[in-house]
Amino acid sequence: MAKVTIAVGLILIGLGLGGYFGTGTPSVTALIPAFFGGPILLLGVLALKEGMRKHAMHTAVLFGLIGFLGAGFMVGKVLASGDIQRPIAFAMQAAMTLLCGVFVALCIRSFVQARKAREAKQA
Repeated sequence: MAKVTIAVGLILIGLGLGGYFGTGTPSVTALIPAFFGGPILLLGVLALKEGMRKHAMHTAVLFGLIGFLGAGFMVGKVLASGDIQRPIAFAMQAAMTLLCGVFVALCIRSFVQARKAREAKQA
């Protein structure tokens, strides 16, 4: 799961940098995915070490959950208004929502599997 975390961090950083440099109108808010991707990437690297794995992954999923809720709130707000004034920003928010949501789901699945494996080993 650490490698998936690293990949998610890199994708979020790429999304943020792409939004910042690729739109022609650089804005600090376009970097928000990168602000989440950086810590997630770092935590993924830390999770490669056996002793750090549990804490790093739990912290990474926390960043993923906050990213999912924050971006998802903005996507919901735009959809509720029915008026997409900035389609590129909306697409980036939707991509971040989807990516963070899938990441959180994969982490939860991994945590459940790890717990079951640990309980089976103890039995």
